[in-house]
This record gives sequence, structure tokens and C-alpha cells, in this order.
Amino acid sequence: MKLSKKIFALALALVLALTTAAAAADTLQIGIPDDGTNLSRGIKLLETAGLITVNPEAGYTPEIADITGYLYNVEVVPVQANTLPSTLSDFGASTINGTYAIPYGLIPSKDGLIIEKQSESGDNPYVNIIVARTADKDNETYATIVKAYQTQAVAEFLLVNYEEAFFPAFPYDENIALTKEQAQEIVEYTSDAAGKTVVKVGVCGANNDQWKAVQKVLDEENAGIFIELVEFDAYNLPNEALNAGEIDLNAFQHKAYLNKDAGDNGYDLTVIGDTLIAPLTLYSQKFDSLDALKEAAGAAE
Repeated sequence: MKLSKKIFALALALVLALTTAAAAADTLQIGIPDDGTNLSRGIKLLETAGLITVNPEAGYTPEIADITGYLYNVEVVPVQANTLPSTLSDFGASTINGTYAIPYGLIPSKDGLIIEKQSESGDNPYVNIIVARTADKDNETYATIVKAYQTQAVAEFLLVNYEEAFFPAFPYDENIALTKEQAQEIVEYTSDAAGKTVVKVGVCGANNDQWKAVQKVLDEENAGIFIELVEFDAYNLPNEALNAGEIDLNAFQHKAYLNKDAGDNGYDLTVIGDTLIAPLTLYSQKFDSLDALKEAAGAAE
């Protein structure tokens, strides 16, 4: 009799373990960037997709703790942003920035389940920007650089060269005349600093060829300005360098990041111009639509 009870208890424990494992296996993991405001953007995109609910008091910068509910059986997993494309098959889906998605052949309009909505105007916190020290906000040379950036020539370069990774964050004509060959010529464009005012612009990452398009515009206008890019290998460095006067401008971040970084560190910096938008997109190798992902995950009880 005692042996039977032991066998029954073991069997019950096994059934419970298998049930728990099955439930866990049915929970779809969704990868999001683990860095600062991009984690927040991932959470907001999943909220827009109708997969989770988020505390509205968190605004544009929610953290994992601000997820108030799961509408479907999904688990949100923060992952290093640059690894998200190569690990996409490990997840039900992942939110990936165009900077990392495009080199892996992922095209937002073709492969995305849902794309982050970003207006070109207003208080969009994820518009990338050119930043100066507040004391230099009215500097005429810097204003000339912003004006050169916000031209049709640079808009067309962004759209053609980066293939949906970036979109201009300023008004432009959607009738694009630039070809891929012409964009490549701009990538190979060189200029001479001799006799020009040198402006040091801090950047991060590998996608900065648009500054060659800006330089070409400046040269064609005989502006007498030479842009010297100063590359940083960590996102916490360009604002520090700008605030300390080691560089003149920087262009690597969106507004939400600047607000947080400047607030945390007491930097006296200001936005002098909008540049581009790099929307976050939800991709999947297992599902061809958001509805299919939701059906596989199942509604949370």
C-alpha cells in the first residue's frame, strides 16, 4: 500500500512537471534590445502590437518592471541589440533596429510584422539629432551644417543608401532621382580641409556615410566648412566629449537618449537640428504575420 502511494506521488509529480514544461514551451519568447531607451522602444512597440500592457506613467521610457500585463503567452527577453538578427531563429520574434536588421537582409516593409510609427514632426522622442553645447546653439557655422543636412540631396542619400534602415526626419520630396550608383559615388566622396573651418562631429557606429553627402552639399555651396568625424566606440562618450569641449557637435542619438543622459550627468547640451529616424521593427522567422504570432502564443488566461 505504501509503495502504491509512493508510485502515485511520483507519477503525479511527473505529470505536473510535464505540464509545467509544456506550458513553458508554449510561451513565446520575444527579444528586445537591452540598452537604455531602445529597451523602452521595444516595450512600447510590443504594447502597440497588442501583446502586452504597460504602465502609462512610464511614458516613453518604460522598463521591464513597467509591463503591467501579458495579453498573450509571451515572455519579453532583453538581449544585446547587435545580436538580435543572428539570434532571431531562437525567438518567436524580436524587435530590431534597422541599423542591425538591414545588413542581415531584413527589410522593414517586406519582412516586418509591425513597424514603429514615427512622425517626422512634433515631440517625437526617437528622432535622431545634431547636438551642440547650449552656449553654441546660435553658432552660424553650425546652423549652416544643419541646413546642409536637411536638404533633398541628403534625404535621397539616406533613402537609397540605407534601404529603409533610416528615413529623413525633415521635409523632403518622395520622388527620388538618386540611383544606387550615384549613392556609391557619394560614399567614395572626399574633401579637403585646407582653407576651411574644421568642425569636429562626434559619431558612433558604422553608418555615418550620410555625412559625406552633407560635406558634398557644403562644398557645392562653397560654405568653407570641413566636417571631421570623430568616432566613439561607446554611446556614453560623445555627450561627455561635447560637454567638455573636445568636439564641436555630435550626431549619434535620439532625443530621448539625450534627455536622459544630459539629465543624469548634468550636461548643458541642446538640439540644433533633426537628422533621421531609425524605426524599430518586429521580425520573425517563424511567423509571417502578427496575427499568426498571436494565434501561436495563445491569449493569456
